[in-house]
Amino acid sequence: MTGHYIDGAWTGDAPTLAVENPATGAIIARVADADAAVGQRALAAAVAAQDSWARTSPRSRADLLMRVFDLLHERTEQFAALITAEMGKPLAEARGEVAYGAEFFRWFAEEGVRADGGYRLAPSGARRIVTMKQPVGPVLAITPWNFPLAMGARKIAPALAAGCTLVLKPAPQTPLTSLALMELLHEAGFPPGVVNCVTTSDAAAVCAPLIADPGLRKLTFTGSTAVGRALLAQAAPRVLRTSMELGGNAPFVVLASADLDKAVAGAVEAKMRNSGEACTSANRFLVHETLAAEFADRLSAELSALRVGDGSAPGTQVGPLIDAAAVAAVERLVDEAVRGGARVRTGGHRRPGPGHFFEPTVLTEVPADARILRTEIFGPVAPIRTFADTAEALAAANATSAGLIGYVFGEKLSETLTFAEALQTGMVGVNAGVVSDPAAPFGGVKESGLGREGGRAGLEEYLETKYLGLAL
Repeated sequence: MTGHYIDGAWTGDAPTLAVENPATGAIIARVADADAAVGQRALAAAVAAQDSWARTSPRSRADLLMRVFDLLHERTEQFAALITAEMGKPLAEARGEVAYGAEFFRWFAEEGVRADGGYRLAPSGARRIVTMKQPVGPVLAITPWNFPLAMGARKIAPALAAGCTLVLKPAPQTPLTSLALMELLHEAGFPPGVVNCVTTSDAAAVCAPLIADPGLRKLTFTGSTAVGRALLAQAAPRVLRTSMELGGNAPFVVLASADLDKAVAGAVEAKMRNSGEACTSANRFLVHETLAAEFADRLSAELSALRVGDGSAPGTQVGPLIDAAAVAAVERLVDEAVRGGARVRTGGHRRPGPGHFFEPTVLTEVPADARILRTEIFGPVAPIRTFADTAEALAAANATSAGLIGYVFGEKLSETLTFAEALQTGMVGVNAGVVSDPAAPFGGVKESGLGREGGRAGLEEYLETKYLGLAL
């Protein structure tokens, strides 16, 4: 499908928005390019369907979500191939994303039937305090390109489970996976208007009128902090309910007591998942000075051995970056660090085309003021600095306006947990390079966002609490 999915049907809009395979630079498809009027049609459909969907029983909603879970597993290869073609990640990782994304539908199918309230006697004895949960209402979900299935699933599943209708606006680089998901939701049996999808190259023109529309009741966004700030400003006049999962600058801390086998393996996972194009990617490596030389040697050996190439080719472990601009941005960060005194241990360069590839890279002796330590890299580059004591490491780890995730490796339980608790992040991987789990709350503090996705908290983001005071 190449049109927009609105009110249970595909539109016949001409496909003019090009979708590029980042591994080859070839145009692999064209989809419809929405304007503001198309966006308004989609929201109108969601608003019209809201009341009936909210009245649908939680069990009925759960059954539909479980059907999506089953269908995604049946069609893993189809979705994995789409993800690889339009986003670039290796097929093995794409299959993992399908499994991860599907799990949100199962988790929220189970959670949706457990949205509870309460009943108790007021302390005065004059009335009963009754609380109940109700859906927030129509949702606008704006998703990024780096996990084209999972980021949509993480928003769609809880919204639908809570009884909210939704308009999805996927990233223009990766619309094909979202459109395929709409087709699957349609097949699963979701009523017209409950979920809608518009693709566009001009997100501001389409989304700004929707955010201002009184019919919209919630905005959920995953993407850069800069765009998140702009969306929050647009949402403020209407005091619109928002969830924001924004940028990160994750510290990866290796304490003196760390097991280097675990730390190096965790570093490869935390850095190289999705070629480093993840908000959870380890961005700054802080390694105790007694372990730094060996850690750098071993990490360099691991990254230099990774097979870089087209994600659809057998054995590929690192795919391309999303586009030429992404490669240029990573290249500038590396070049600046090297000019400032950093040493390249492996990699350090873009690869010749076709496609948008950058070599897995390790930098040591990185200057403390290097921009690469302050900027979300979003690429396969690991800058390493050393520290002498845990207080120094903690201060460096927390010296950022971002606070999405951090990682800490150490074998002394008390020291390691104390450090993890003191990190100013919403999530911490403790001796683990990957922590994302549909059953766990995902989100950050400081400028990394508002609200949580996944876990029990993920459903609450789409529910309002109503209080009834009963005088008997």
